[in-house]
Amino acid sequence: MKVSKNVLIVVLFSAIWISCSSNKKEENGESFVKVTHHQEDQRVDILIGDQPFTSYLYTDTIPDLKKTVLFPIYSAKGTLITRGFPLDTRPGERTDHPHHIGLWLNYGDVNGIDFWGHSNATPAEQSHRMGTIRHQQIKEVKSGAGSGSLEVTMDWLNSQNQTMLKEETRFVFSGGEESRRIDRITTLTAVDQKMIFNDTKEGMMAIRLHRALEHPSDQPVVLSDEYGNLTEVAKLDNSGVSGHYLNSEAIEGLDVWGKRAKWVELSGMIADEKVSVIILDHPENVGHPTYWHARGYGLFAANPLGQETFSEGEESLNLTLNPGESVTFKYRILILTGAIDPSAINEAFNNYIKE
Repeated sequence: MKVSKNVLIVVLFSAIWISCSSNKKEENGESFVKVTHHQEDQRVDILIGDQPFTSYLYTDTIPDLKKTVLFPIYSAKGTLITRGFPLDTRPGERTDHPHHIGLWLNYGDVNGIDFWGHSNATPAEQSHRMGTIRHQQIKEVKSGAGSGSLEVTMDWLNSQNQTMLKEETRFVFSGGEESRRIDRITTLTAVDQKMIFNDTKEGMMAIRLHRALEHPSDQPVVLSDEYGNLTEVAKLDNSGVSGHYLNSEAIEGLDVWGKRAKWVELSGMIADEKVSVIILDHPENVGHPTYWHARGYGLFAANPLGQETFSEGEESLNLTLNPGESVTFKYRILILTGAIDPSAINEAFNNYIKE
């Protein structure tokens, strides 16, 4: 019997809620983080207290997935903060860029291979230059009071299924009554060829957010990728849309795009909940403080490698790894309920880099 993709998605996320009933809320006064691997479904669920937080999806049975993702993601109050499309489309949200799914890390030009833009919508004539990131191994699944962790390995494959990069990623999940936190530490290692991350805006550590966290837009936007493919991001009803960017240099709104900053916050109201999503760029990362590929239509990304694009040719990086060489990227994602002062974000950043 053939099962539709939509039925599969409903079953997958229903299972997250069902598993909540047996989860401990607290242990020793701290929120208990439960990390559970469902091998038969090729996913790992993360719950904090009695609430689902997110799932690590690595299934090959969802054709839209050309990489591993964290999806969906909830606030501490149980509010969805990620866009549903294309896995679980909700009324009123945008349906552009089907490769923007949940939270992910990849890049648009590694030796000419595009890992960023690959989706089912990729034209057949461009498939030869598209890359896929495939999960290989769960190295650790750890639950506990205060935090839980997940360690995984992945292969970055070209269109001939040849491994270009080996990835090792450690996620650390934590949260309280009004907060959620994801630490992502990713190490990429070149296998048997020199790997050049050619400067492009299409990267790198990214999240695609709920329609309510977009910036209100009074006109359609036409965007072009590096191949000249045009995507029209349509004008939609702005009811309930209240997103607003702020970065560590006090730059606001859409002007944060293409600017360097050690952190960026995107805040707004989702229904009756004030939500702030903050990405912190660790000083040990290449190119710190990173440039930001942060768009008003819900794409929120840190891109330390696209320096030539963002600086309009004044800078250039083209990060290169020789065979066996590695590079590590560290990011912290905060999801907070309620308003937060920039000084508190600076304090959170300082605490992050001291750990």
